[in-house]
Amino acid sequence: MPSLIRFLVVCSLLGGIVVGGLYVLAEYFEPETKEISKAIRDIKLKRD
Repeated sequence: MPSLIRFLVVCSLLGGIVVGGLYVLAEYFEPETKEISKAIRDIKLKRD
């Protein structure tokens, strides 16, 4: 039984570290916004 408790504690600690890391990345690091333009081939535009 102690090995099961140790396993659950280790898994919960690793899960907490992962969740905490994802939270820090989501809250404190914003990606740079940049405009992307890409040519579309084989499209004919209607001209009125």
